[in-house]
Amino acid sequence: MTETVISSATKELAIGFDRPFVIIGERINPTGRKVMAEEMKNGDYSRVESDTLAQIAAGAHMLDVNAGIPLADEPRILAEAIKLVQSLTDVPLCIDSSIIEALESGLSVYQGKALVNSVTGEDESLDRVLPLVKKHGAAVVAISNDETGISEDIDVRFGVAKKIVNRASDYGIAACDVVVDPLVMPIGAINTAGREVLKLIHRLRTELKVNTTCGASNISFGLPNRNGFNGAFISMAIQAGMTSAITNPLHAEVVAASLGADVMLGKDPDCTRWITQFREPAPEGEAGGGRRAGRRRRRSAS
Repeated sequence: MTETVISSATKELAIGFDRPFVIIGERINPTGRKVMAEEMKNGDYSRVESDTLAQIAAGAHMLDVNAGIPLADEPRILAEAIKLVQSLTDVPLCIDSSIIEALESGLSVYQGKALVNSVTGEDESLDRVLPLVKKHGAAVVAISNDETGISEDIDVRFGVAKKIVNRASDYGIAACDVVVDPLVMPIGAINTAGREVLKLIHRLRTELKVNTTCGASNISFGLPNRNGFNGAFISMAIQAGMTSAITNPLHAEVVAASLGADVMLGKDPDCTRWITQFREPAPEGEAGGGRRAGRRRRRSAS
């Protein structure tokens, strides 16, 4: 059984085939959020704080932290954001950047074993990111594209993932510390994207025996009712073997889909996590049999 163990200073989290599905909160990311980007650029992390607390309250098991802001000091901003988030929560973090200096800065202040997002199959990316991952004892997200781009052929994407796992091994990084992103494509643009990525997820689990993650909302780009569609995709992806996803835990449909899939696959014994999330509180006066006791008292009085 493959398990990828990520940690903060005080808390461990295992991503694994027989473990409950892991939701990695995506909202600490200024991409497409102009106000947040400007605030972070100027040292204002109030939205980072509120997004951290909201995602944890909604049930996120990990948080992705991204500071990709054009013309900004990304290494400084990413390190400051990571230190703030770790002061607010003990869940492990995914450090997200395409800039090696920013990853180095973030890893240098991180307390625990981080998940680095990400490395691709491009030789330059492999030669720069993997030594950094090994140096800091981290795990890494492997994006299944290379110098040729993103192939629609899942055999090609599988081959890229296998290349990354093998190159990671050359650097002393175990396969269990490589979490593969099979690349979810918009089904509105590529009609076969859904069934093809499900096949690829299954192969990554059964043949390469690695954990997987993805940007789950990519599947519904351009479609109406995206949250409902994302939930449907996540439940099917979990059945295919996906073990985590970078997504928005504030969307109830996504959380319900992941928890429901865990119940169906036996990863939530006695439905404990489902009941904890969704059980409605008893109406006022019913606790401890209050209503029935009240009826008995009224009968005895008459």
